[in-house]
Amino acid sequence: MNTAIIKPQWGPLTIALMVLGFVVWWPLGLAVLAYILWGEMFGGSAEKAQGFVHRSRAWADRNCGPRGHSFRGGFHHSSGNAAFDDYRAEQLRRLEEERKRLDEEINAFHEYMRNLRMAKDREEFDRFMREKNGNRPNYGGPDNNGQNV
Repeated sequence: MNTAIIKPQWGPLTIALMVLGFVVWWPLGLAVLAYILWGEMFGGSAEKAQGFVHRSRAWADRNCGPRGHSFRGGFHHSSGNAAFDDYRAEQLRRLEEERKRLDEEINAFHEYMRNLRMAKDREEFDRFMREKNGNRPNYGGPDNNGQNV
């Protein structure tokens, strides 16, 4: 017995609900669209929905390997050859070290550029103060007699 009030099909009511959902709040419109497209897989019953979830999870485990074994967001599964797996692990370790070294170089370059900008800013400020104060070298610091200017 199918007790769904709104059938997951392209009809005037579901299209109107989808458009209204997009107008009110776009994720709601997407949810209605997903129901229209994939609602028949669930058949309107909790048992069919649970079966779909179990089939999807089994497919993911078969094709993506076991959960919890990932390197930088990807799944790691054995190739079946221990020597190749050791080689791959060594190469991944080497690449990770290279990435860290490059990150350190990037940070050093950014520090260098920051220091360069600060030196340039200091030079421009000194030039501005010399021009403003009539080429006096001391602008707020002590003069030759130890007095503040």
